[in-house]
Amino acid sequence: MHRITGRAGGDNLIEMSPTESFNDDINGYNQHASSSTGSFQQGQSASFLTPDVCVETCESLSASLASLASSDHSDSPQFEAQTLERISALTGLSRKRALFLKFRSRIDKQQQSKDSVFFRDGLRRIDFVLSYVDDKAGERKQERRRVYEANLAKVGLELETEDKSESEDGKTYFVKIHAPWEVLATYADVLKIKVPFKVNDIPDNTEMPMNWLSTPFRLPETIMHPEPDFFTAPFDKSKSDFFLIDDKETFFPPSNRNRIVYYILSRCSYLREECGEKDKKGIKRLLNNGTYTAAFPLHDCRYWKKSRDTHCESERYSLYKHWARFLFFFKEQPLNLVRKYYGEKIGIYFAWLGFYTEMLLFAAIVGTICFVYGVLTYDENEWSKEICSGEIGGKIVMCPLCDKKCGFWKLNSTCNSSWQSHLFDNVGTVFFAIFMGIWVTLFLELWKRRQARLEYEWDLVDFEEEQQQLQLRPEYETKCSNRKLNRITQEPEWVLSRTATDLLAKLFLCWATVILWISLIIACIIGVIAYRLAVYAAFASIMKDNPTSHLQVVGPYITPQLATSVTASCINFVIIMILNLMYERVAVWITDMEIPKTHLEYENKLTVKMFLFQFVNYYSSCFYVAFFKGKFVGYPGNYAYMFGRWSKLRNEECDPGGCLIELTTQLVIVMTGKQVWGNIQEALVPWLMNWWGSRKARKHPESIYSRWEQDNDLQSFGQLGLFYEYLEMVIQFGFITLFVASFPLAPLLALINNIIEVRVDAWKLTTQYRRPVAAKAHSIGAWEEILSGIAVLSVVTNAFIVAFTSDMIPRLVYMYAYHPDGEMNMKGYINNSLSMFNISAIPVANSPEEGENPAWFNSSITTCRYRDFRYPSGHEKQYSHTMQFWHILAAKLAFIIIMEHVVFMVKFFVAWMIPDVPSDVRARVKRERYLVQEYLHNYEVDKLKKQLTHNNCSNDCTCTPMIYPTLSKHEVLSECL
Repeated sequence: MHRITGRAGGDNLIEMSPTESFNDDINGYNQHASSSTGSFQQGQSASFLTPDVCVETCESLSASLASLASSDHSDSPQFEAQTLERISALTGLSRKRALFLKFRSRIDKQQQSKDSVFFRDGLRRIDFVLSYVDDKAGERKQERRRVYEANLAKVGLELETEDKSESEDGKTYFVKIHAPWEVLATYADVLKIKVPFKVNDIPDNTEMPMNWLSTPFRLPETIMHPEPDFFTAPFDKSKSDFFLIDDKETFFPPSNRNRIVYYILSRCSYLREECGEKDKKGIKRLLNNGTYTAAFPLHDCRYWKKSRDTHCESERYSLYKHWARFLFFFKEQPLNLVRKYYGEKIGIYFAWLGFYTEMLLFAAIVGTICFVYGVLTYDENEWSKEICSGEIGGKIVMCPLCDKKCGFWKLNSTCNSSWQSHLFDNVGTVFFAIFMGIWVTLFLELWKRRQARLEYEWDLVDFEEEQQQLQLRPEYETKCSNRKLNRITQEPEWVLSRTATDLLAKLFLCWATVILWISLIIACIIGVIAYRLAVYAAFASIMKDNPTSHLQVVGPYITPQLATSVTASCINFVIIMILNLMYERVAVWITDMEIPKTHLEYENKLTVKMFLFQFVNYYSSCFYVAFFKGKFVGYPGNYAYMFGRWSKLRNEECDPGGCLIELTTQLVIVMTGKQVWGNIQEALVPWLMNWWGSRKARKHPESIYSRWEQDNDLQSFGQLGLFYEYLEMVIQFGFITLFVASFPLAPLLALINNIIEVRVDAWKLTTQYRRPVAAKAHSIGAWEEILSGIAVLSVVTNAFIVAFTSDMIPRLVYMYAYHPDGEMNMKGYINNSLSMFNISAIPVANSPEEGENPAWFNSSITTCRYRDFRYPSGHEKQYSHTMQFWHILAAKLAFIIIMEHVVFMVKFFVAWMIPDVPSDVRARVKRERYLVQEYLHNYEVDKLKKQLTHNNCSNDCTCTPMIYPTLSKHEVLSECL
């Protein structure tokens, strides 16, 4: 690459205006040359490339230089000499003059702005860039590129190639693509892109009382509303003068331009027509087979600095300055600018994420209040006082928690865990579980209203039907072989020729694969449970003499139960992340095999498969602790085993304080670990890869590092980039709703994470990734249905957690029905909740080994206690459940039924009270439809009047005047036309 070592100001090169650069290309040398070039006479200049021979000479010169550049010795001295001789022969110039012309062409190219988004002429905007590395042995790839680019030119796209000698690595070619107005107009008509036809005349009466309070959170008006509000209608090429077209070059924003170009690239063939292979088309296939290395639209400038080109919008810089920096975490998001730059699909995601984060604020406040209530009532916890008391808990001897390796233990050893459990297992938990059931309904209903407003403001009303009809996947189109009449449009359309047998076979294979992987997760979870059962005995044996008591601060809190729970949770988290990486590829593969018709259908199918897997993967361990641990234990002498007695893996028991604290531990580790790992993965990995990929450019600060090279060194966002962002947030949504009764601080952790998440996502999208191809989406898609399903399920899970996992219901039953003195307090609850068993009746297989019992245990202790409601030995119903057990079970079931019905009734009432579409949005939609009909009618009437007037004035002319010239020479890549 030829470099300029001099620097001007703080930049790497001296910039020229586009007009100067363009004039230099025409004249061949600098008309304003310094005195060092004054030896060239004016007469020579006049004879050089006169208007009559300019075009012919330039074409010959370009063809000759191109043929020389393609040789294997383009960098050799012989190549330099041949080039000078060819220039001299074609132009009639001396060798010295030819050398100046060659040097001048290099200077012209280097004097472009580093952030130029235009062709060399400085006029035509670069809408898309293709890059490739020329493989000398890859003749097939060269032929594909040649045919593909020729077909793009047939369609009407304009191409300009940057030679590898001008790239930073000296290997990469860049093909810059420009879509002229006529191509844009043609495909805007095909894609039914909505464009403005009238300024919005409906007054905005959305002023809120005390609006000044939100001033610190606002952004400048030019950032929040970069464009005026218009009424829009689908573009019609034959009625171009109906729309508000001030400047054809800027009428379609860059996001629409790159969307149109990508639509063409995805459908253009790369084989000659005589080959007859219909499926050999599309840029995606060319990227997969290595013909091209990348395809992307350009960012409009460097993110940390505005472009010096006045024709560049520098929207990327504005997004970074006002949106992608963490210092602006308290500011509102510039959603309209995000939509304008990245397209509606990414805009909808950030709108949903921002709204979700705002709603989390209310849940976090209430959850924190419930936690504070638990802290404030800490000293009123009567049952914990009994456990910690030396007179009560210190004298209660508990039966061994495992066979052989576990000895007898005293109840007061669980003192700390019982106090910790009270922080989450209190009356406030019941209130918070009911509140979250109502909160999730408010969140979904208010989001529907917000989404409806965005649909109108972003011209997405009635978009779903257009998407189904017009955005067919190229992979689907290439597989179609038959035509079928569409019942709606009454036009023939391509369809897949699949027999019922083929369809059933593919469906069976796909879902059998999903079920197989879900079974693999369940097998892993069973393995973790087996680990818990096996390792608990080891921890109990090691810690029987309190070897951790010498550790300051944390020593007294480390128990066999806690050690087992924490290590098992960490192992489970590692398994979750490994299975995620493996299953992602499988899910994409089986979805590709189904050949969905549209992009929306593809994403919905993938969403269902991925979420089913992730649901089982992330939540199965929490379901185990919440609903299975401690529920099927048995009693001394008749314990239940996981795989039968031969396995010697006795089912786990809960602490006397309940399993809720262990569920809290599991939830905190998995939820927090996932969020921390996700943010590291999202921010650090792209940054490191970009840092490593651009290391050569950093070694040459004086080099020209063009806009397309800078973007080529960034990471690709990918078609499924947003899919993983949604998946991450929906999994988090499940944690804060399905199990929130066990951890009221979960919404607070989610809120803190999401405040960071919004800015991390904005930062990586603006600085670390290539500009994604703009895409439309009118909603969050299948995720909305998944969120609704989680919302319903969360009511059931929280009701069961309160009833069966916490000790809330047994305590209330004791206080109201079984207190011996008739007073409503909790004195004596611990003694009441523990059953008694004779130590002499414990089988040898369940008895502790020699040396496992603590020093205080002796033969005078004849009974031990265990957590259950059973009759003692010697009773006529010994070891069967007492009547109190059945009363508690009935109370639990009654609580579940009452809580579910109350919450569901409130949910349905709230959903009925809140309309999905705001009244002002409904009025605006009706107003816009009315105006479209009225203006089109008036337009047709005026056109007819002009036509009749023209016919009366000139009877000799019988032709109908053209509203817009058609382009017969351009092929339109759409089955719709």
